Amino acid sequence: MCTVCGCGEGELSIEGHDHHHHHDHAHDHHPHDHIHDHQGHDHHHHDHHPHETDAVVQDGDNHHYGQGPARAHAPGLSQRRMVQIEQDILGKNDRYAAANRARFERDNLLVLNLVSSPGSGKTSLLTETIGRLQGRRPLAVIEGDQQTANDADRIRATGVPAVQVNTGKGCHLDAHMVGHALDNFDQLSGGLLFIENVGNLVCPAAFDLGEAHKVAILSVTEGEDKPIKYPDMFHAADLMLLNKIDLLSHLDFDVEACIDYARRVNPDIDVIQLSARSGEGMDSWLDWLESRRRSRLQQRIDRLQSQIDQLRTLL
Repeated sequence: MCTVCGCGEGELSIEGHDHHHHHDHAHDHHPHDHIHDHQGHDHHHHDHHPHETDAVVQDGDNHHYGQGPARAHAPGLSQRRMVQIEQDILGKNDRYAAANRARFERDNLLVLNLVSSPGSGKTSLLTETIGRLQGRRPLAVIEGDQQTANDADRIRATGVPAVQVNTGKGCHLDAHMVGHALDNFDQLSGGLLFIENVGNLVCPAAFDLGEAHKVAILSVTEGEDKPIKYPDMFHAADLMLLNKIDLLSHLDFDVEACIDYARRVNPDIDVIQLSARSGEGMDSWLDWLESRRRSRLQQRIDRLQSQIDQLRTLL
């Protein structure tokens, strides 16, 4: 089991590729190598004793895990060992993410990592967004799920290309998976790529995919305290989309409290209230996308201008 996210071994399936996602222990070719440190070792060895650190803190009836440097807990692993494993796993992922980011930059491609709990309405929001953007610029979607191609099929029905990544027992996408999925797309220069991550508000927060922005989608059918229950995700996100607001009249959901909670963990987070079903707030979402696309292009223009100015000094 991975000490960073807890996902187990399994088959990774990317359309157009066959992968045995077995988390090799001896090679450095995959960013998400899972190190099963306790296998083949005496579980009573002092260095692996679960009580040697403050990984579990009891406060009355409350048990707090992840209090040590790795902010995680796995029976049989010390916090020191967990920190080392976490650094190795995330370090490899970050190298692949940097390669993805360079590729996105080269193609002037704005990439968004959509993260949420299951059932937040990510796919419905995506299909509505695609319908409103189609024809303006190239669009593509990478779909992450543990099994099935149902969501990718829904995207393809709009006429936009989509690649399904099935993670098996894995609970998130990583940068290596995204890099492979990218090989299936052509002519996305100047467009938008949406990555719909596996439904999970924990693990995707730690894994950079090379995206420009993480977008956290929270449905009003969930609890308004989700941002403080899962602070790492909302801290990592640049935008919170509060979805399904057409249902508010039927629910006991405190919108202002939810936004306040989100800004407690991330004072700079943008918030847009919308409904993919009714269309309310969709224009604000599209305006946000356009502003980020223009800002990205302007930053590239500024960098190119700076390089030109430096070359002129050599004339």
